[in-house]
Amino acid sequence: MRNLFSIGDIKTYTHRVTEADTARFESGEVHAVYSTFALARDAEWSGRLFVLEMKEAHEEGIGTGIHIKHLSPALIGQEVVFTAVLEAVDRNEVVTKFTASVGERVVAEGTQWQKIVVKEKLDKLFESLR
Repeated sequence: MRNLFSIGDIKTYTHRVTEADTARFESGEVHAVYSTFALARDAEWSGRLFVLEMKEAHEEGIGTGIHIKHLSPALIGQEVVFTAVLEAVDRNEVVTKFTASVGERVVAEGTQWQKIVVKEKLDKLFESLR
C-alpha cells in the first residue's frame, strides 16, 4: 500500500441521478428520488478514488463501513457532486468524510471506511465462506 496523500486531500465524483437510483423495493417504487442505498454506493466510490491510487497490484480495497445522514432529496436528472476528504489512514484502513451536493444544497454527508488488503488473503476469506 502506498500512502500518496495527506490528511485533508480531496477527491470528487459526480453522478447524474437516474431511474435506476430511485428508492425501490420488491413492493415497488417508494419515491422517484435518489435513494439512500444508491447514495451509499456512490459515497463509497468517492472514497474508493483514494484507494485506487493507494493500492498496489497485489492488493484490493474492501468497504468496511459507511455512515450516511440523508438530508435532502435529489431528483432524477440532477447532478450530485460527492466531495470526499481524506480523514485518516490507519495502517491499511482509509477513512473519508464526504458531502453530496446538488448545487449549494447538501443532499447527504457522512463517513466511509475501506481497508486495503492483499488480494490472495481476500480470495482465501471468500473461499472459506463458500
